[in-house]
Amino acid sequence: MSKKQAILFWVVIGLAAFSIINGLFAGGSFRLGGLLIPLIIVGVVFLLYKYPPRKYKKQTPKVKPSARTMAKVAAERRQASGTKRKSYPFQVIEGQKGKNDDDLPKYH
Repeated sequence: MSKKQAILFWVVIGLAAFSIINGLFAGGSFRLGGLLIPLIIVGVVFLLYKYPPRKYKKQTPKVKPSARTMAKVAAERRQASGTKRKSYPFQVIEGQKGKNDDDLPKYH
């Protein structure tokens, strides 16, 4: 996070904290009812984050694959990664001028 974004973030957090404190003590008395709904929402979000429903959990296989199956999958991956590169029939043809280090671009 850049320095400007960090400053803006903390300013917003400070204003939000001031607003919450000011809202609690509005009219010279402490109002817990104004804080109850946000606390419930934050609690529900926290519980859903900590203990997500089963349909959103990452599914793990119930049976561990055998070593033979894992070796087969690994061999297929190795073959697939080796065939990704395609060979092209192009060649670099050297010119008649020859190479001069002064003519090379500076950004290379």
